[in-house]
Amino acid sequence: MKKVRVRFAPSPTGPLHMGGVRTALFNYLFAKRHGGDFLLRIEDTDQTRYVPGAEEYIVESLKWCGISPDEGFSVGGELGPYRQSERADIYRDYALKLVESGNAYYAFDTAEEMDTLRKQYEAEKKTFVYNNKTRQTLKNSIALSDQECDAIMATGAPFVVRFKMPENETVTIDDAIRGTVSFNTNDLDDKVLFKSDGLPTYHLANVVDDYMMQISHVIRGEEWLPSLPLHALLYKALGWGDKTPVFAHLPLILKPVGKGKLSKRDGDKMGFPVFPLEWEDPKSGDISMGYKEQGYLPEAFVNMLAFLGWNPGTEQEIFSLGELAQAFSLEKVGKAGAKFDPEKTKWFNHQYLAATDDAKLADMFLPLLKENGVEAELAYVAKVIALVKERATFVADLWEQSSFFFVAPEEYDAKVVKKRWKNQVPGQIADLTELLKGVEDFSSENTETVVKEWISSNEYGMGAIMNAFRLAIVGAGKGPHLFDIIAMIGKDDTIARLEKAMDVLPK
Repeated sequence: MKKVRVRFAPSPTGPLHMGGVRTALFNYLFAKRHGGDFLLRIEDTDQTRYVPGAEEYIVESLKWCGISPDEGFSVGGELGPYRQSERADIYRDYALKLVESGNAYYAFDTAEEMDTLRKQYEAEKKTFVYNNKTRQTLKNSIALSDQECDAIMATGAPFVVRFKMPENETVTIDDAIRGTVSFNTNDLDDKVLFKSDGLPTYHLANVVDDYMMQISHVIRGEEWLPSLPLHALLYKALGWGDKTPVFAHLPLILKPVGKGKLSKRDGDKMGFPVFPLEWEDPKSGDISMGYKEQGYLPEAFVNMLAFLGWNPGTEQEIFSLGELAQAFSLEKVGKAGAKFDPEKTKWFNHQYLAATDDAKLADMFLPLLKENGVEAELAYVAKVIALVKERATFVADLWEQSSFFFVAPEEYDAKVVKKRWKNQVPGQIADLTELLKGVEDFSSENTETVVKEWISSNEYGMGAIMNAFRLAIVGAGKGPHLFDIIAMIGKDDTIARLEKAMDVLPK
Protein backbone atom coordinates (compact mmCIF):
# COMPACT_ATOMS: atom_id res chain seq x y z
CA MET A 1 0.00 0.00 0.00
CA LYS A 2 1.25 3.47 -0.84
CA LYS A 3 2.10 5.77 2.04
CA VAL A 4 -0.96 6.86 3.98
CA ARG A 5 -1.59 10.59 3.79
CA VAL A 6 -4.85 11.97 5.12
CA ARG A 7 -6.14 15.46 5.70
CA PHE A 8 -8.59 17.38 7.84
CA ALA A 9 -9.88 20.37 5.91
CA PRO A 10 -12.29 22.53 7.93
CA SER A 11 -13.82 25.80 6.80
CA PRO A 12 -13.17 28.85 9.02
CA THR A 13 -16.85 29.78 9.17
CA GLY A 14 -17.24 29.52 12.93
CA PRO A 15 -16.27 27.29 15.86
CA LEU A 16 -15.22 23.71 15.24
CA HIS A 17 -18.14 21.39 16.05
CA MET A 18 -17.36 18.18 17.93
CA GLY A 19 -18.34 16.32 14.76
CA GLY A 20 -15.49 18.07 13.00
CA VAL A 21 -13.12 17.17 15.81
CA ARG A 22 -14.15 13.53 15.44
CA THR A 23 -13.38 13.68 11.71
CA ALA A 24 -9.94 15.10 12.53
CA LEU A 25 -9.45 12.44 15.19
CA PHE A 26 -10.33 9.51 12.91
CA ASN A 27 -8.00 10.86 10.21
CA TYR A 28 -5.24 11.30 12.78
CA LEU A 29 -5.71 7.81 14.22
CA PHE A 30 -5.74 6.22 10.78
CA ALA A 31 -2.51 8.02 9.84
CA LYS A 32 -0.74 7.03 13.07
CA ARG A 33 -1.98 3.43 12.78
CA HIS A 34 -0.33 3.13 9.37
CA GLY A 35 2.76 5.26 9.96
CA GLY A 36 1.41 7.97 7.68
CA ASP A 37 0.97 11.74 7.65
CA PHE A 38 -1.91 13.84 8.96
CA LEU A 39 -2.40 17.17 7.18
CA LEU A 40 -4.36 20.22 8.31
CA ARG A 41 -5.75 22.33 5.47
CA ILE A 42 -8.00 25.38 5.59
CA GLU A 43 -10.78 25.46 3.00
CA ASP A 44 -11.63 29.15 2.93
CA THR A 45 -12.96 29.48 -0.61
CA ASP A 46 -16.28 30.85 0.64
CA GLN A 47 -15.04 34.26 1.70
CA THR A 48 -18.57 35.52 2.38
CA ARG A 49 -18.84 33.15 5.35
CA TYR A 50 -15.31 33.67 6.71
CA VAL A 51 -15.34 34.37 10.45
CA PRO A 52 -12.38 36.15 12.09
CA GLY A 53 -10.74 34.02 14.76
CA ALA A 54 -12.07 30.73 13.40
CA GLU A 55 -8.69 29.56 12.07
CA GLU A 56 -7.03 30.17 15.41
CA TYR A 57 -9.89 28.37 17.13
CA ILE A 58 -9.38 25.31 14.93
CA VAL A 59 -5.66 25.18 15.74
CA GLU A 60 -6.20 25.63 19.48
CA SER A 61 -8.98 23.03 19.58
CA LEU A 62 -6.85 20.36 17.91
CA LYS A 63 -3.91 21.28 20.14
CA TRP A 64 -6.05 20.87 23.27
CA CYS A 65 -7.14 17.44 22.03
CA GLY A 66 -3.56 16.35 21.35
CA ILE A 67 -4.24 15.99 17.62
CA SER A 68 -1.02 17.29 16.10
CA PRO A 69 -0.73 17.76 12.32
CA ASP A 70 2.44 16.53 10.64
CA GLU A 71 1.97 19.04 7.86
CA GLY A 72 -0.37 21.91 7.16
CA PHE A 73 -1.15 25.58 7.38
CA SER A 74 -0.24 25.81 11.07
CA VAL A 75 3.05 23.88 10.84
CA GLY A 76 4.18 24.23 7.23
CA GLY A 77 5.31 21.62 4.73
CA GLU A 78 6.65 21.14 1.23
CA LEU A 79 3.31 20.90 -0.61
CA GLY A 80 1.74 24.16 0.56
CA PRO A 81 0.32 26.66 0.72
CA TYR A 82 -2.29 24.91 2.84
CA ARG A 83 -4.87 27.70 2.81
CA GLN A 84 -7.05 27.52 -0.30
CA SER A 85 -7.42 31.27 -0.71
CA GLU A 86 -3.68 31.35 -1.42
CA ARG A 87 -4.00 28.79 -4.24
CA ALA A 88 -6.56 30.54 -6.48
CA ASP A 89 -4.33 30.60 -9.58
CA ILE A 90 -3.82 26.84 -9.34
CA TYR A 91 -7.56 26.17 -9.35
CA ARG A 92 -8.17 28.60 -12.20
CA ASP A 93 -5.72 26.71 -14.39
CA TYR A 94 -7.40 23.38 -13.72
CA ALA A 95 -10.86 24.86 -14.28
CA LEU A 96 -9.75 26.08 -17.71
CA LYS A 97 -8.27 22.66 -18.52
CA LEU A 98 -11.62 21.08 -17.75
CA VAL A 99 -13.35 23.53 -20.09
CA GLU A 100 -10.79 22.86 -22.83
CA SER A 101 -11.27 19.10 -22.49
CA GLY A 102 -15.05 19.42 -22.71
CA ASN A 103 -15.62 18.28 -19.11
CA ALA A 104 -16.75 21.72 -17.95
CA TYR A 105 -18.28 24.85 -19.44
CA TYR A 106 -18.74 28.56 -18.86
CA ALA A 107 -22.11 29.67 -17.49
CA PHE A 108 -23.13 33.33 -17.74
CA ASP A 109 -26.50 33.15 -16.00
CA THR A 110 -26.78 35.95 -13.45
CA ALA A 111 -27.95 35.40 -9.89
CA GLU A 112 -31.13 37.33 -10.69
CA GLU A 113 -31.84 35.18 -13.74
CA MET A 114 -31.32 31.99 -11.76
CA ASP A 115 -33.56 33.24 -8.96
CA THR A 116 -36.33 34.06 -11.46
CA LEU A 117 -36.01 30.62 -13.02
CA ARG A 118 -36.26 28.87 -9.66
CA LYS A 119 -39.38 30.82 -8.78
CA GLN A 120 -40.96 29.87 -12.10
CA TYR A 121 -40.32 26.21 -11.37
CA GLU A 122 -41.67 26.58 -7.83
CA ALA A 123 -44.85 28.13 -9.20
CA GLU A 124 -45.28 24.96 -11.24
CA LYS A 125 -44.47 22.89 -8.13
CA LYS A 126 -41.21 21.72 -9.65
CA THR A 127 -37.57 21.97 -8.58
CA PHE A 128 -35.11 23.58 -10.93
CA VAL A 129 -31.88 21.65 -11.49
CA TYR A 130 -29.04 22.86 -13.68
CA ASN A 131 -28.28 19.59 -15.48
CA ASN A 132 -28.19 17.80 -18.83
CA LYS A 133 -31.92 18.40 -19.26
CA THR A 134 -31.81 22.17 -18.80
CA ARG A 135 -28.30 23.29 -19.74
CA GLN A 136 -29.13 23.57 -23.46
CA THR A 137 -31.77 26.23 -22.72
CA LEU A 138 -29.60 28.42 -20.50
CA LYS A 139 -26.93 31.04 -20.98
CA ASN A 140 -23.73 28.99 -21.15
CA SER A 141 -20.98 27.94 -23.55
CA ILE A 142 -22.84 24.75 -24.46
CA ALA A 143 -26.00 26.51 -25.60
CA LEU A 144 -24.28 29.59 -27.07
CA SER A 145 -21.89 29.81 -30.00
CA ASP A 146 -18.21 30.56 -29.54
CA GLN A 147 -18.76 34.03 -30.92
CA GLU A 148 -21.57 34.72 -28.47
CA CYS A 149 -19.44 33.48 -25.57
CA ASP A 150 -16.47 35.60 -26.66
CA ALA A 151 -18.69 38.66 -26.93
CA ILE A 152 -20.04 38.17 -23.41
CA MET A 153 -16.61 37.58 -21.93
CA ALA A 154 -15.23 40.64 -23.74
CA THR A 155 -17.65 42.81 -21.74
CA GLY A 156 -16.14 41.56 -18.48
CA ALA A 157 -19.44 40.05 -17.42
CA PRO A 158 -19.09 37.62 -14.51
CA PHE A 159 -19.25 33.91 -15.20
CA VAL A 160 -18.80 30.59 -13.43
CA VAL A 161 -17.39 27.27 -14.57
CA ARG A 162 -19.74 24.30 -14.22
CA PHE A 163 -18.91 20.61 -14.46
CA LYS A 164 -20.54 18.92 -17.43
CA MET A 165 -22.11 15.88 -15.81
CA PRO A 166 -22.10 12.93 -18.26
CA GLU A 167 -25.47 11.61 -19.36
CA ASN A 168 -26.82 8.24 -18.27
CA GLU A 169 -23.68 6.86 -16.66
CA THR A 170 -23.44 4.78 -13.50
CA VAL A 171 -20.65 5.84 -11.18
CA THR A 172 -19.65 2.98 -8.88
CA ILE A 173 -17.22 3.54 -6.00
CA ASP A 174 -16.00 1.36 -3.16
CA ASP A 175 -16.34 3.23 0.12
CA ALA A 176 -14.12 1.89 2.91
CA ILE A 177 -16.99 2.11 5.40
CA ARG A 178 -20.15 1.73 3.31
CA GLY A 179 -18.99 -0.75 0.73
CA THR A 180 -19.97 -0.36 -2.92
CA VAL A 181 -22.10 2.69 -3.67
CA SER A 182 -23.54 3.61 -7.08
CA PHE A 183 -24.95 6.80 -8.57
CA ASN A 184 -26.64 7.55 -11.88
CA THR A 185 -25.40 10.77 -13.44
CA ASN A 186 -28.90 11.63 -14.68
CA ASP A 187 -29.79 12.28 -11.03
CA LEU A 188 -26.92 14.74 -10.55
CA ASP A 189 -26.60 18.43 -11.37
CA ASP A 190 -23.83 20.40 -13.07
CA LYS A 191 -22.09 21.77 -9.99
CA VAL A 192 -20.23 25.06 -10.06
CA LEU A 193 -16.48 24.43 -9.91
CA PHE A 194 -15.14 27.95 -10.19
CA LYS A 195 -16.99 31.04 -9.00
CA SER A 196 -17.22 34.53 -10.42
CA ASP A 197 -15.17 35.89 -7.49
CA GLY A 198 -12.09 34.07 -8.80
CA LEU A 199 -12.18 31.30 -6.21
CA PRO A 200 -13.11 27.65 -6.63
CA THR A 201 -15.91 25.84 -4.89
CA TYR A 202 -15.15 23.07 -2.44
CA HIS A 203 -15.60 20.44 -5.15
CA LEU A 204 -12.78 21.55 -7.43
CA ALA A 205 -10.48 22.83 -4.71
CA ASN A 206 -10.54 19.72 -2.57
CA VAL A 207 -9.94 17.37 -5.52
CA VAL A 208 -7.03 19.45 -6.83
CA ASP A 209 -5.53 19.83 -3.36
CA ASP A 210 -5.95 16.16 -2.48
CA TYR A 211 -4.18 15.19 -5.71
CA MET A 212 -1.36 17.72 -5.36
CA MET A 213 -0.87 16.92 -1.67
CA GLN A 214 -0.79 13.18 -2.43
CA ILE A 215 -3.75 12.32 -0.21
CA SER A 216 -4.26 8.54 -0.13
CA HIS A 217 -7.50 8.37 1.88
CA VAL A 218 -10.32 10.89 2.17
CA ILE A 219 -12.05 10.28 5.50
CA ARG A 220 -14.93 12.71 5.96
CA GLY A 221 -18.51 13.04 7.19
CA GLU A 222 -21.54 11.34 5.72
CA GLU A 223 -22.89 14.70 4.53
CA TRP A 224 -20.30 14.61 1.71
CA LEU A 225 -21.51 11.27 0.34
CA PRO A 226 -23.78 12.92 -2.30
CA SER A 227 -20.69 14.74 -3.64
CA LEU A 228 -18.73 11.52 -4.07
CA PRO A 229 -19.68 10.81 -7.72
CA LEU A 230 -18.69 14.34 -8.77
CA HIS A 231 -15.34 14.06 -7.03
CA ALA A 232 -14.64 10.67 -8.58
CA LEU A 233 -15.57 12.02 -12.02
CA LEU A 234 -13.32 15.03 -11.51
CA TYR A 235 -10.35 12.75 -10.85
CA LYS A 236 -11.15 10.94 -14.09
CA ALA A 237 -11.72 14.16 -16.07
CA LEU A 238 -8.41 15.61 -14.90
CA GLY A 239 -6.56 12.47 -15.94
CA TRP A 240 -5.89 11.34 -12.38
CA GLY A 241 -8.16 8.31 -12.31
CA ASP A 242 -5.40 6.02 -11.10
CA LYS A 243 -4.64 8.46 -8.27
CA THR A 244 -8.18 8.54 -6.91
CA PRO A 245 -7.95 8.21 -3.11
CA VAL A 246 -9.83 5.69 -1.03
CA PHE A 247 -13.01 7.32 0.26
CA ALA A 248 -14.55 6.66 3.67
CA HIS A 249 -17.68 8.44 4.85
CA LEU A 250 -18.17 8.55 8.61
CA PRO A 251 -21.61 8.13 10.22
CA LEU A 252 -23.46 11.14 11.58
CA ILE A 253 -23.38 12.07 15.26
CA LEU A 254 -27.01 12.03 16.33
CA LYS A 255 -28.77 14.07 19.02
CA PRO A 256 -29.34 12.34 22.40
CA VAL A 257 -33.12 12.56 22.20
CA GLY A 258 -35.22 12.30 19.08
CA LYS A 259 -33.99 12.01 15.53
CA GLY A 260 -31.50 13.99 13.50
CA LYS A 261 -27.97 15.30 13.56
CA LEU A 262 -26.53 16.75 16.77
CA SER A 263 -26.59 20.55 16.71
CA LYS A 264 -25.67 23.47 18.92
CA ARG A 265 -29.36 23.93 19.62
CA ASP A 266 -29.48 20.47 21.22
CA GLY A 267 -26.57 21.37 23.47
CA ASP A 268 -28.13 24.68 24.51
CA LYS A 269 -31.43 22.97 25.22
CA MET A 270 -29.98 20.09 27.24
CA GLY A 271 -27.07 21.93 28.86
CA PHE A 272 -24.00 20.34 27.29
CA PRO A 273 -21.31 21.74 24.95
CA VAL A 274 -20.97 20.81 21.30
CA PHE A 275 -17.68 22.68 20.83
CA PRO A 276 -14.28 21.66 22.24
CA LEU A 277 -13.43 25.17 23.47
CA GLU A 278 -15.55 28.11 24.48
CA TRP A 279 -16.39 30.35 21.53
CA GLU A 280 -17.36 34.01 21.50
CA ASP A 281 -19.13 35.08 18.34
CA PRO A 282 -17.20 38.12 17.00
CA LYS A 283 -20.41 39.71 15.67
CA SER A 284 -23.03 39.07 18.33
CA GLY A 285 -20.76 38.56 21.32
CA ASP A 286 -22.71 35.41 22.20
CA ILE A 287 -20.66 32.84 24.07
CA SER A 288 -21.01 29.11 23.40
CA MET A 289 -19.96 26.50 25.94
CA GLY A 290 -16.75 24.55 25.48
CA TYR A 291 -15.77 21.15 26.87
CA LYS A 292 -12.52 22.54 28.22
CA GLU A 293 -14.17 25.35 30.15
CA GLN A 294 -16.89 23.02 31.42
CA GLY A 295 -14.19 21.00 33.16
CA TYR A 296 -13.71 18.08 30.80
CA LEU A 297 -10.24 16.63 30.45
CA PRO A 298 -9.03 16.49 26.82
CA GLU A 299 -8.22 12.78 27.13
CA ALA A 300 -11.79 12.04 28.21
CA PHE A 301 -13.26 14.17 25.41
CA VAL A 302 -11.13 12.41 22.79
CA ASN A 303 -11.90 8.95 24.21
CA MET A 304 -15.62 9.72 24.08
CA LEU A 305 -15.42 10.98 20.49
CA ALA A 306 -13.60 7.84 19.36
CA PHE A 307 -16.56 5.73 20.42
CA LEU A 308 -19.02 7.78 18.38
CA GLY A 309 -19.14 5.51 15.36
CA TRP A 310 -16.14 3.27 16.12
CA ASN A 311 -15.98 0.17 18.28
CA PRO A 312 -12.81 -1.80 19.06
CA GLY A 313 -14.73 -5.06 19.22
CA THR A 314 -13.65 -5.66 22.83
CA GLU A 315 -14.93 -4.74 26.29
CA GLN A 316 -12.25 -2.08 26.71
CA GLU A 317 -13.57 1.47 26.83
CA ILE A 318 -10.71 3.52 28.25
CA PHE A 319 -8.01 4.23 25.65
CA SER A 320 -5.15 6.69 25.58
CA LEU A 321 -4.59 8.49 22.28
CA GLY A 322 -1.71 6.13 21.52
CA GLU A 323 -3.83 3.08 22.30
CA LEU A 324 -6.60 4.40 20.06
CA ALA A 325 -4.11 4.75 17.22
CA GLN A 326 -3.00 1.16 17.65
CA ALA A 327 -6.56 -0.19 17.76
CA PHE A 328 -8.21 2.01 15.13
CA SER A 329 -9.35 0.72 11.76
CA LEU A 330 -11.94 1.84 9.25
CA GLU A 331 -13.37 -1.69 9.22
CA LYS A 332 -14.59 -1.10 12.78
CA VAL A 333 -16.37 2.15 11.93
CA GLY A 334 -20.12 1.64 11.59
CA LYS A 335 -22.48 2.93 8.93
CA ALA A 336 -25.36 3.87 11.21
CA GLY A 337 -25.50 7.20 13.00
CA ALA A 338 -23.93 7.32 16.47
CA LYS A 339 -26.16 8.71 19.22
CA PHE A 340 -24.38 11.14 21.52
CA ASP A 341 -24.84 10.47 25.23
CA PRO A 342 -23.99 13.41 27.57
CA GLU A 343 -24.05 11.14 30.64
CA LYS A 344 -21.58 8.72 29.06
CA THR A 345 -19.34 11.70 28.36
CA LYS A 346 -19.43 12.55 32.08
CA TRP A 347 -18.61 8.91 32.85
CA PHE A 348 -15.52 9.12 30.66
CA ASN A 349 -14.44 12.28 32.44
CA HIS A 350 -14.90 10.67 35.84
CA GLN A 351 -12.76 7.71 34.77
CA TYR A 352 -9.95 9.95 33.62
CA LEU A 353 -10.15 12.28 36.60
CA ALA A 354 -10.00 9.34 39.01
CA ALA A 355 -6.94 8.00 37.17
CA THR A 356 -5.13 11.35 37.05
CA ASP A 357 -2.04 11.77 39.23
CA ASP A 358 -2.96 13.30 42.61
CA ALA A 359 -0.32 16.02 42.38
CA LYS A 360 -1.43 17.00 38.88
CA LEU A 361 -5.07 17.21 40.00
CA ALA A 362 -4.04 19.17 43.06
CA ASP A 363 -2.30 21.70 40.85
CA MET A 364 -5.49 22.02 38.79
CA PHE A 365 -7.51 22.41 42.00
CA LEU A 366 -5.39 25.17 43.57
CA PRO A 367 -7.02 28.05 41.65
CA LEU A 368 -10.45 26.90 42.84
CA LEU A 369 -9.19 26.77 46.42
CA LYS A 370 -7.93 30.34 46.09
CA GLU A 371 -11.35 31.40 44.80
CA ASN A 372 -12.74 30.05 48.07
CA GLY A 373 -10.17 31.90 50.16
CA VAL A 374 -8.02 28.86 50.90
CA GLU A 375 -4.22 28.80 50.77
CA ALA A 376 -2.84 25.28 51.12
CA GLU A 377 0.37 23.38 50.44
CA LEU A 378 0.35 21.31 47.27
CA ALA A 379 1.40 18.17 49.14
CA TYR A 380 -1.55 18.48 51.53
CA VAL A 381 -3.98 19.14 48.67
CA ALA A 382 -2.66 16.06 46.84
CA LYS A 383 -3.41 13.90 49.90
CA VAL A 384 -6.93 15.31 50.02
CA ILE A 385 -7.38 14.64 46.31
CA ALA A 386 -6.41 11.00 46.81
CA LEU A 387 -9.27 10.61 49.30
CA VAL A 388 -12.05 12.32 47.33
CA LYS A 389 -11.36 12.10 43.59
CA GLU A 390 -13.33 8.87 43.17
CA ARG A 391 -16.41 10.88 44.14
CA ALA A 392 -15.86 13.66 41.57
CA THR A 393 -16.63 13.98 37.88
CA PHE A 394 -15.00 17.38 37.34
CA VAL A 395 -12.25 19.33 39.07
CA ALA A 396 -14.97 21.79 40.09
CA ASP A 397 -16.66 18.98 42.05
CA LEU A 398 -13.61 18.62 44.26
CA TRP A 399 -14.51 21.65 46.38
CA GLU A 400 -17.92 20.23 47.21
CA GLN A 401 -16.30 16.90 48.06
CA SER A 402 -13.39 18.26 50.07
CA SER A 403 -14.12 21.73 51.50
CA PHE A 404 -14.22 20.31 55.04
CA PHE A 405 -10.54 19.38 54.76
CA PHE A 406 -9.73 23.09 54.54
CA VAL A 407 -12.42 24.92 56.52
CA ALA A 408 -14.64 23.94 59.42
CA PRO A 409 -18.37 23.73 58.61
CA GLU A 410 -20.34 26.92 59.13
CA GLU A 411 -23.67 25.20 58.62
CA TYR A 412 -25.03 21.75 59.31
CA ASP A 413 -27.34 19.68 57.13
CA ALA A 414 -30.76 20.12 58.77
CA LYS A 415 -31.99 16.67 57.76
CA VAL A 416 -28.92 14.98 59.20
CA VAL A 417 -29.18 17.06 62.40
CA LYS A 418 -32.78 16.03 62.88
CA LYS A 419 -32.01 12.37 62.28
CA ARG A 420 -28.63 12.00 64.01
CA TRP A 421 -28.26 14.71 66.71
CA LYS A 422 -30.88 13.63 69.23
CA ASN A 423 -31.61 11.80 72.48
CA GLN A 424 -28.42 10.88 74.31
CA VAL A 425 -26.11 11.44 71.31
CA PRO A 426 -24.95 15.03 72.19
CA GLY A 427 -23.81 13.79 75.60
CA GLN A 428 -21.99 10.86 74.04
CA ILE A 429 -20.23 13.22 71.60
CA ALA A 430 -19.12 15.28 74.61
CA ASP A 431 -17.58 12.14 76.12
CA LEU A 432 -15.99 11.30 72.76
CA THR A 433 -14.42 14.74 72.66
CA GLU A 434 -12.81 14.18 76.05
CA LEU A 435 -11.58 10.77 74.88
CA LEU A 436 -9.91 12.25 71.79
CA LYS A 437 -8.21 14.97 73.84
CA GLY A 438 -6.21 12.22 75.49
CA VAL A 439 -5.13 10.51 72.27
CA GLU A 440 -1.50 11.22 71.32
CA ASP A 441 -1.26 9.14 68.14
CA PHE A 442 -3.81 10.84 65.90
CA SER A 443 -3.24 8.64 62.88
CA SER A 444 -6.28 7.27 61.07
CA GLU A 445 -5.57 3.72 62.15
CA ASN A 446 -5.07 4.51 65.83
CA THR A 447 -8.04 6.88 66.27
CA GLU A 448 -10.30 4.36 64.57
CA THR A 449 -9.17 1.62 66.96
CA VAL A 450 -9.54 3.85 70.03
CA VAL A 451 -12.97 5.24 69.11
CA LYS A 452 -14.51 1.94 68.03
CA GLU A 453 -13.25 0.15 71.16
CA TRP A 454 -14.74 2.96 73.26
CA ILE A 455 -18.10 2.67 71.46
CA SER A 456 -18.14 -1.11 71.92
CA SER A 457 -17.09 -1.05 75.56
CA ASN A 458 -19.88 1.41 76.36
CA GLU A 459 -22.36 -0.57 74.25
CA TYR A 460 -23.28 2.54 72.26
CA GLY A 461 -24.79 2.32 68.80
CA MET A 462 -21.93 2.40 66.30
CA GLY A 463 -24.05 4.07 63.62
CA ALA A 464 -25.48 6.65 66.00
CA ILE A 465 -22.07 7.80 67.25
CA MET A 466 -20.27 7.68 63.88
CA ASN A 467 -22.96 9.60 62.01
CA ALA A 468 -23.11 12.33 64.65
CA PHE A 469 -19.29 12.44 64.72
CA ARG A 470 -19.25 12.92 60.92
CA LEU A 471 -21.90 15.65 61.15
CA ALA A 472 -19.74 17.60 63.60
CA ILE A 473 -16.59 17.28 61.49
CA VAL A 474 -18.04 17.65 57.97
CA GLY A 475 -21.35 19.44 58.51
CA ALA A 476 -23.23 16.77 56.55
CA GLY A 477 -23.52 13.04 56.07
CA LYS A 478 -20.89 12.83 53.33
CA GLY A 479 -17.18 12.47 52.75
CA PRO A 480 -14.54 9.74 52.72
CA HIS A 481 -13.46 7.57 55.66
CA LEU A 482 -14.03 9.71 58.76
CA PHE A 483 -10.79 8.75 60.48
CA ASP A 484 -8.84 9.69 57.36
CA ILE A 485 -10.48 13.11 57.58
CA ILE A 486 -9.59 13.76 61.21
CA ALA A 487 -6.06 12.50 60.67
CA MET A 488 -5.69 15.06 57.87
CA ILE A 489 -7.19 18.05 59.72
CA GLY A 490 -5.38 17.12 62.95
CA LYS A 491 -6.25 16.77 66.60
CA ASP A 492 -6.73 20.46 67.44
CA ASP A 493 -9.11 21.11 64.55
CA THR A 494 -11.02 17.89 65.29
CA ILE A 495 -11.58 18.88 68.92
CA ALA A 496 -12.54 22.42 67.89
CA ARG A 497 -15.15 21.17 65.44
CA LEU A 498 -16.65 18.78 67.97
CA GLU A 499 -16.89 21.55 70.58
CA LYS A 500 -18.42 23.93 68.06
CA ALA A 501 -21.07 21.38 67.09
CA MET A 502 -21.98 20.89 70.74
CA ASP A 503 -22.30 24.65 71.15
CA VAL A 504 -24.49 25.40 68.12
CA LEU A 505 -26.54 22.24 67.70
CA PRO A 506 -29.57 21.49 69.89
CA LYS A 507 -28.80 19.79 73.19
